[in-house]
Amino acid sequence: MNYECERRVAIEAVIKACRLCEAIRAGELSGGIMEKQDKSPVTVADFSTQAEISLDLLGAFPDDSIMAEENLAGVPMDLKEKVVEYVSTISPSLTNEQIFFAIDRCNCHGGPTGRFWVLDPIDGTKGFLRGDQYAVALALVEDGEVVLGVLGCPNLPQDLKQLNSSRGSVFIATKNQGSAIRLIDNPSEQMIKVADIADPRMASFCESFETTSTSHRKSARIAETLGLKKPSIRIDSQCKYGLVARGDASIYLRVPNNSGYEEKIWDHAAGWLIVNEAGGEVTDIYGRPLDFSIGQTLSHNTGIVATNGKLHSKVISGIQQASEGN
Repeated sequence: MNYECERRVAIEAVIKACRLCEAIRAGELSGGIMEKQDKSPVTVADFSTQAEISLDLLGAFPDDSIMAEENLAGVPMDLKEKVVEYVSTISPSLTNEQIFFAIDRCNCHGGPTGRFWVLDPIDGTKGFLRGDQYAVALALVEDGEVVLGVLGCPNLPQDLKQLNSSRGSVFIATKNQGSAIRLIDNPSEQMIKVADIADPRMASFCESFETTSTSHRKSARIAETLGLKKPSIRIDSQCKYGLVARGDASIYLRVPNNSGYEEKIWDHAAGWLIVNEAGGEVTDIYGRPLDFSIGQTLSHNTGIVATNGKLHSKVISGIQQASEGN
């Protein structure tokens, strides 16, 4: 399959969601934020984006299931009303019940068979709230394999080195068709490739801004072991996969703080394919392929390592060496 229809619908849905997120962020967020059980924030933008993308996918592919991060359990009515307000700016004919259904129907549990979409409506909510980096991440999984990924990064500059560079990048990848990039406001696409670097001393690496699910201390030790000379690029969300795919960084490290943490597949599915189709490689910290066929988590994997491919074995060895030095 070439997934032409799925690709078009996914791109349009993600771009619409990115514009909605930016409109919400430019407005009034007071009363539109709550804390989830894991202490992470969720906002009116998360729910509104999930509703819009869910509705777009329902209209185009009514038989497809969706797995997404958010649900309305425990959400207060005043926040729900804000969601209705924002979604209605795009889809004014929808009822409250239709909007709430669109959010809560995203309850697929995944698995090794069948076809389903994976959505993180705002990956990097803390970055979104800081006015920094975040992503709208959408992927299609068939029989446990990611076959399509679209990553909208509304605040990511086209060129990290230019302060006035155009912002709003969309990364797109389809299985066996390569990775591309476009701007949110410009449909012209360009194919992208990872950096052609084989010497770790020449490489740039990126890691999460937050330390809730990764250890900056461990990453620094690994970087020292590898002989990396450049300071890390710390940004939120799957934007890091985009940086590796387009060659701004050659290594992305996500080293867990504790052994019990399980990565969620909506945090990695789209980015995984985008890096792979750009010529890179993504595994866990032990070099094992990421397994998207288990359910909602990557329970067979520990941490994440994404590279340009040429550096991958060296990075995995460096992680082992740094761990032995503890």
